[in-house]
Amino acid sequence: MNIIKVDAIGSTNTFLKDINRNSKNKTPVCVIAKTQSAGKGQRGAVWQSNPGENLTCSVFMPITQVALADQFLLSMVVALSVHDTLQSFQMPKLAIKWPNDILSDSQKICGILIENIVNSGSLQGAIIGIGINVNQTMFHGIPNAGSMKGISGMHYAIEEVLIRLLDRLENEFLSVSSANFESVKDRYEKVLFRKNKPSTFLDAEGEKIIGIIQQVTRSGTLEILLEDAICKEFDLKEIKLLY
Repeated sequence: MNIIKVDAIGSTNTFLKDINRNSKNKTPVCVIAKTQSAGKGQRGAVWQSNPGENLTCSVFMPITQVALADQFLLSMVVALSVHDTLQSFQMPKLAIKWPNDILSDSQKICGILIENIVNSGSLQGAIIGIGINVNQTMFHGIPNAGSMKGISGMHYAIEEVLIRLLDRLENEFLSVSSANFESVKDRYEKVLFRKNKPSTFLDAEGEKIIGIIQQVTRSGTLEILLEDAICKEFDLKEIKLLY
């Protein structure tokens, strides 16, 4: 995979989108930055990271065998790639918090933002933004944030984390297709945070509700068994799982 290294950038995702727009790139490429001034997170959040202490990168992957309706498959594959990368470093109690935050010992150590490239109604590629908290140990105003070093007490070479991550991503995307959706979903749900456990959620109105995660659907919504014994599906804008 071609790797582009930069010291400072606004957003690695935006940088890759500009490359793809200008060149219509069809091969995997990664851009890694020491500093992002406008890193993107889920729900419009800004990804905060101390310069040089964490892994902040974006990866373009071409997509040819995933139906547009199955795009949540990409989210699961990327989350599993990060999960398995961190597992290779013996990070404890790893889990995926729906849709694709990565937790270790119930602390968020990775955020993922995927922006799909669609042309004529079909998926052509994905720009995958990944932020892994590696060696940063202080997080101001960010509850439940953690890092590899903060959890294990060890210092890590960011380059080594990147190499292992890209290897996992490339291996996963070699076989990614709609035909494999159910097998990937099974792997994803086995490490899904709070699955089959009574949990507290915030709904779109900010009200707390109690429910039990049953599964993720093919469209990526979360199916929850509520207190009145009714199963209901929620998308990312409708509900938030608390820690």
